Amino acid sequence: MIHARRGTEVWLLATTLVVAVAGLIYELIAATVSSYLLGDTIRQFSFVIGVFLAAMGAGAWLSRFVADPVVGFVRAQIGLGLIGGTAALATFWVYGVADVVAAPLFGALALVGILSGMEIPLLARILKSIGAGRFRFENVLSVDYLGALLASLAFPLLIVPHLGLVAAGLVFGLLNLAVAGGTLWLFRAQLGPGTWAAWGGSVLLLATALAASGPIAAALDARLYADEIVFSERTPYAQVTITRHRDRTRLFLDGAIQFDTADEARYHEALVHPAMAQAPRRARVLVLGGGDGMAVREVLRWPDVEAVTLVDIDPRVTSLFRDRDRLAALNGNALRDARVDVVNADAFTWLDQAEGAYDVAILDLPDPKNLSISRLYTVEFHRKLRDRLSAQGVVVTQGSSPLFATEAFWITTATLDTLWQVTPYNAYVPSFGLWGFVLARPDGLRARQAEYPSGLRYLTPAVWDAAQVFDAETGPRRAPVNTLTDHPLPRAYQDGWRAWFQ
Repeated sequence: MIHARRGTEVWLLATTLVVAVAGLIYELIAATVSSYLLGDTIRQFSFVIGVFLAAMGAGAWLSRFVADPVVGFVRAQIGLGLIGGTAALATFWVYGVADVVAAPLFGALALVGILSGMEIPLLARILKSIGAGRFRFENVLSVDYLGALLASLAFPLLIVPHLGLVAAGLVFGLLNLAVAGGTLWLFRAQLGPGTWAAWGGSVLLLATALAASGPIAAALDARLYADEIVFSERTPYAQVTITRHRDRTRLFLDGAIQFDTADEARYHEALVHPAMAQAPRRARVLVLGGGDGMAVREVLRWPDVEAVTLVDIDPRVTSLFRDRDRLAALNGNALRDARVDVVNADAFTWLDQAEGAYDVAILDLPDPKNLSISRLYTVEFHRKLRDRLSAQGVVVTQGSSPLFATEAFWITTATLDTLWQVTPYNAYVPSFGLWGFVLARPDGLRARQAEYPSGLRYLTPAVWDAAQVFDAETGPRRAPVNTLTDHPLPRAYQDGWRAWFQ
């Protein structure tokens, strides 16, 4: 009898670790799905954490009304397996069908939080009821917190890269059901056939969904994108999706289009060649972002370029556009060129270790939709960049849309204007609409205009002159400076796009 009770005690403490891991994984999956579909990673993670913790508090309070802790715990595990396990799948499906995210995602998150909040109080009551030797509630909490640590480490390093969001939810749903099944067996005398039936049906449902998770994920992706999906993978940094329709290829990161081969030349020629033409020297060029290699392709059109350093945080993106022949052909095999050095790092921290001076810096960075990316548009970041430039170094950055995010564009311009003399300009790119860029050069460096390389599809001297003209709706205005301590840029960016499209 003592051995049986001791075995039950060990099982229950082990389940504390397992349910803690599963609960935090559900929270991280919800936050990732939310930031993927709604943008603004910091805001979405904050909302998810707040809702989840509040729901856990409600669940802990509600647990006092559960008469039988064993029955309550088993049923909570079955509910967690079903709801938490299918939350990502259901959210993607509803989004694909009805373009709705918040209701299914936060509804499921609240239920998962309530059920997760009930777990520890119910486990503690079960341990007391079986006479667990030297029972201390803090021992249960210690195991719970250890599970949270394991989950937080495993999620970015193992779970997302190897499972993806949909399959990860289903796997941990089955883990909750495994906890329910073991507890059912240990306390089988207290639980009726209805609970066994609910558990068995739930296992069958999630196991079937997991077995079909590949086709299910492909079908969900097909609802989100109009064209044939030729590649889709969740990396530690973004959901990378490549689609193809006839001879057109598109790249999406977290659902946002990065290029369409039908019009990408308009964007990349406008981004690269004005800065290259105004630089007194072009021997060493730095490209930040642009892991697809399109900007590097344009840089290499200039015959006096001796070395290009491409810094992009996601090694999966750069490897795709270097190693896959069909994708590498889109950038003219630029990432295979002996003059190109590809570095996979965070540009903000990489600048601290960079060596040598660059003649031109081209910033093909993501839009500043959240604080994490906004760092790359701050005065502090540009001071670091200035230290890596030659005395006559020229900089250009994409600046989002001066039409759809007017204030954000002029915040970017004002920020660069604190360090350099700037030339804002724009180009029309059908995939994006009217798009803005900011060219910056050292104070006192006279504007010059070298002849553009031959073979450009879009940019000409006349187009460049026209690009510097803004109308009354998009034109210059006073704007604050973006800094690490005060980030007006992502707020302005979100407000601008929301006003047009929501």
